[in-house]
Amino acid sequence: PGETAPRELGRIELADFVNPAGLKAMGRNLFVATEASGDPITGNPGEEGFGTIAQGFLEMSNVDLVGEMVELIMAQRAYEINSKVIQAADDMLTSTVNLKR
Repeated sequence: PGETAPRELGRIELADFVNPAGLKAMGRNLFVATEASGDPITGNPGEEGFGTIAQGFLEMSNVDLVGEMVELIMAQRAYEINSKVIQAADDMLTSTVNLKR
């Protein structure tokens, strides 16, 4: 608390493989090394051909578009159902009020 100077807490290493196509997909953007992929080659960002890391950015390839679309459709359907329930309740109340007349 109160510190304003940046302080290095650690380093993030990046990994590369001789054959990235040989990695086994585990789902949710996770992969595991196999004999086909070879052993991981690790290094620091921005050095020896490794990529860089940008703070505050979201890499689009990390977003599961199909999963997000499914969740969006489910949310839309839930909204429609709730809207119909409210409309039905309103219709019942209107009918009840009209019965008293």
